[in-house]
Amino acid sequence: MQGSTILFSEMTPAAEWEGKFNKWYDEEHIPVRMGAEGFLSGQRYRADNAPGYLAVYEMTSPEALSTPAYQKIKQQPSDTTAWMLKNVAGFTRYTCEEIACFTKDGSMGVDAPILYAVWFNVPQDRLAAFDEWYNEDHAPLLMECKDWQMVRRFNIISGEPGPFNRLALHYLSDMSAMDSPERKKARETPWRAKISSESWFSGTYTIFQRHGKRHTKTY
Repeated sequence: MQGSTILFSEMTPAAEWEGKFNKWYDEEHIPVRMGAEGFLSGQRYRADNAPGYLAVYEMTSPEALSTPAYQKIKQQPSDTTAWMLKNVAGFTRYTCEEIACFTKDGSMGVDAPILYAVWFNVPQDRLAAFDEWYNEDHAPLLMECKDWQMVRRFNIISGEPGPFNRLALHYLSDMSAMDSPERKKARETPWRAKISSESWFSGTYTIFQRHGKRHTKTY
């Protein structure tokens, strides 16, 4: 179930209690949040060739994080939750509102097995130009690849630790999309060459593999 807002959160457990961490996340951490107003679904991922985990929560709006139910969840954690949050490494947490979405008929959408996350910190006076390039040139060309299932673009409302204001989530059905002719074409257009020549243009890129089932809203 897809929403207009996401909570993007990464954590890395120590290897010796990774199994305990996964059991806690699957059986407590996500299910508790699925009972809160405004939460629609949650999907976990494992970083590709790295030890970290990611959860992407789909929400109706940023206000889902301000409800009394969610505040209670945050302020009254179980002993296990308090221990986990104190001991995990690699913590990130970003609240993001969707500003554009590109999909196609028969798309796997948010259930695609591979998630490619791209972060940028764009100067305020270049946001309009950056968004125009991504929406009118870059994303449409990527979507010509059969394995490029969806592109979602977000404005980052708040987050830590990185100073980013734009996030793109690319949903892929196969890793081969990363080496496809369509991606090569999208990265070699004159428009991209022009905007990528600006000093601020430096993205942060991470690939994740879907981990486990999608958790959906509980009532």
